[in-house]
Amino acid sequence: MGVPKRLTEMQKRFAELIVWGGPNGPVSQTEAAKLAGYSEKRAAQEGSELLNPKLSPLVIQYVDKLKQEKFKKFEVTYESHLAELSRIKEEALKKGSFSSAVNAETNRGKAAGFLLGPCFILYLCVPVPLISTSCFKTLLRNISFQPFL
Repeated sequence: MGVPKRLTEMQKRFAELIVWGGPNGPVSQTEAAKLAGYSEKRAAQEGSELLNPKLSPLVIQYVDKLKQEKFKKFEVTYESHLAELSRIKEEALKKGSFSSAVNAETNRGKAAGFLLGPCFILYLCVPVPLISTSCFKTLLRNISFQPFL
């Protein structure tokens, strides 16, 4: 039979539901198949087959394309984050919501690295309840501190 050369409307709808979700949020592959118009009886099987790269490579390619579009749409960069916080602050000031404006400006300062203060991130490879206090103090004394900015 071979692989089709283009996607059907139901396959496109299925892929869109997998990536973007349904009217009530994320959906399983079975739910996506049902919402896309596949039969109730075969929805689980269809969903599985549609996400199998050997059986439905075009669907997988379309899902990947949609995921890339979704990532670009919601991507957060340093610049876009600061710009969005600035926009929120300006909107809050226009509405006289000074508390929200202060919070937005504070978060903008944190994102820029101005309001970090003495902040440390500590990663331990042992469950804390399983080590003694003296052992923990020894670990803390031997930590080398490195700036993360």
